[in-house]
Amino acid sequence: MRVAVPRYGLPFLKPLYKFPFSSSTFSPNKTCTLFSAKMSTTPPSQLTHIINLPAQLDQPVSVVAAPGVSDTQFRNAIESSLFKQWLKNIQTETGLLANGAMSLRQVLIQVPGIVFARGPAVAVLILLDSEGETYAVLTEQVRVPVGRLILELPAGMLDDDHGDFAGTAVREVEEETGIHLNVHDMVDLTAFLDASTGGRVFPSPGGCDEEISLFLYRGDVSKEKIQQLQGKETGLRDHGELIKVHVVPYDKLWRATADAKALTAIALYEMAKRDGLLPCSTTS
Repeated sequence: MRVAVPRYGLPFLKPLYKFPFSSSTFSPNKTCTLFSAKMSTTPPSQLTHIINLPAQLDQPVSVVAAPGVSDTQFRNAIESSLFKQWLKNIQTETGLLANGAMSLRQVLIQVPGIVFARGPAVAVLILLDSEGETYAVLTEQVRVPVGRLILELPAGMLDDDHGDFAGTAVREVEEETGIHLNVHDMVDLTAFLDASTGGRVFPSPGGCDEEISLFLYRGDVSKEKIQQLQGKETGLRDHGELIKVHVVPYDKLWRATADAKALTAIALYEMAKRDGLLPCSTTS
């Protein structure tokens, strides 16, 4: 299996990766035939690094730099918190090395790559009750990869390794919509998932490591507040964020957006409500 991370995006975009370009070679043990790959020889001048994993102490992992990768790029990759987290992930109970059927032989650091490393992110389903109707808050953003304006949940990536998911969610909502939320009023919808899932959702695990925590906020507002939010222009303009707020009746939300975060949040919210998992204040 070959996995790698793209180092550069379009020249006018800020980088959206957190660690650059890695690829890996897994080899099957015993009778497993899930993956197969050739072991490449390593020229003497090539940058290399050896990792000893507790899950396979008898087989060290060779980390190798592909031609064109500088010493700085190589070090940044192997010292990245996301790369270290990936190594931890493959050794967990549900990781690739868990049952001994596969072993990791080599990691190739290369540019460009084929895996996009983004890391953890958050998104918030905001439901506002006003005069007997429930509204959802969406943001309209320019999404260059798909060449379209997309209506989606307020969302953002964690900027550090502290893991403050709820705090990040509150901050992103305020930046993108102007709505200030109390962190204690946030309900982590992904926390209702079985523990084996890690309590996060993976929108595209075949090509990206992004894992998202989905939160719910529900509150009461006046009709005037709904009107003030509709079409409001927000975002950090100095960071290139050009955002417009949209307010959509909740019963129409599932047809109003193609955002996977929103559609997943709807499913989690409805299932959690059905099973009586939500606090009383969020079920009306």
